[in-house]
Amino acid sequence: MHRIGARTFPGRMIKDPVHGDIEVDAGMERLLDTPPLQRLRMIRQLGFSFLVYPGANHTRFEHALGTMHLATHLCRHLSLEAGETDLLRAAALLHDIGHGPFSHASEPVMEVFCGHGHDRVRDLLDDPATASALAGMNLDPDEVAAVIAGKHRLAGVIHGELDVDRMDYLHRDAHYTGVPYGAVDANRIIRSTLLSEEGLVLDESGVQAAESLLVARTLMRPAVYYHHVSRIAERMFLIGAMAHCEEGGDQKELVRMDDPACIMALRESESGMARSIIHRLLTRDLYKRAVYVGVGSLNRARIPQPDLRDSFRLAGEIADAAGVDPGSVAVDIPPFPHDLMIGVSVKNRHDIVSLDEISPLIRGMNEIRRSQWRLGIYAPAEHRDRVAAAAAEVLNLRPVTKQDKLLIDTDEEEGR
Repeated sequence: MHRIGARTFPGRMIKDPVHGDIEVDAGMERLLDTPPLQRLRMIRQLGFSFLVYPGANHTRFEHALGTMHLATHLCRHLSLEAGETDLLRAAALLHDIGHGPFSHASEPVMEVFCGHGHDRVRDLLDDPATASALAGMNLDPDEVAAVIAGKHRLAGVIHGELDVDRMDYLHRDAHYTGVPYGAVDANRIIRSTLLSEEGLVLDESGVQAAESLLVARTLMRPAVYYHHVSRIAERMFLIGAMAHCEEGGDQKELVRMDDPACIMALRESESGMARSIIHRLLTRDLYKRAVYVGVGSLNRARIPQPDLRDSFRLAGEIADAAGVDPGSVAVDIPPFPHDLMIGVSVKNRHDIVSLDEISPLIRGMNEIRRSQWRLGIYAPAEHRDRVAAAAAEVLNLRPVTKQDKLLIDTDEEEGR
């Protein structure tokens, strides 16, 4: 028997390499056994990052468990009533069931063909087993979906700048990649979180722990989330996925697959490009960086905002200029860096103020984020020079900086 909130439930403990023992009561156990959650066992948390960090084979399923675990602790700390606790724990457990294969790698395909991202899960909650499990806890699927989409007064628990989702994935991703930048004092942040009329606020005693989370997030971006090898593999995957869809593959079915099913679909695709791309990914025969430049080298007016179809059109234009097949050019345009506006309120002795106002560290991190941004143009090794020359002409690039040239020419130890 395990005590959760103000009640005692029969349940069990699950061993987790990041958090240790995770309590799972009867209601959560029923949710764990539903098809949408079990599917997450076959979806890698970090997409193609295993091509850089061999240990990065952890899944969305264990991240869902970890997020639920931290939500449990936060609900206890806030002394939420039983119904709200069940709501937030269920939403934390279910928050990633909308992900497509290889997690964020397939998100652009979902946005193009389904018109939404992974946060829209309402239709998935109608799965009979999931609906039954939620009904058994007297939970409204519409309210669960609202929390996951960030449209509920308590959504900040799993959908904010200092949410339990972020606390878990930073720690978990650092653990499995071996990158030592993801340390987060989740317990301190949870102990410093208060519930006010304005929603969730942070006690002043938790400011340093909150800043450490933001630093971890900033350092993990270039080391893991935007590592060039991961980005190359993701853009190659998108070329294969789009080719598959254009040759008769069911787009909506593709984004509901798990990783193994998606690999099989591309291997057996009517599209030769899709088959070629998945073979290259599985044998780590990756494209190389032809162009890899920061904001200072760009004519911003010529660069579209991150949009899958626009990036494919630009890739086609560069391929035409280079005289290569369109599938031999991948254009990677991350969102342009913007100033961090944390939107976290801090309660000090006199008032509730914004974390942005009292943290000089956040202002410093904005410049770091701008310096980290890179536009990438990738191509097979044999076409690299031709594509680089064509891209420079099409994009009207300014002379490449020494730092950008070093990034293109250097084969980094953790992945080339």
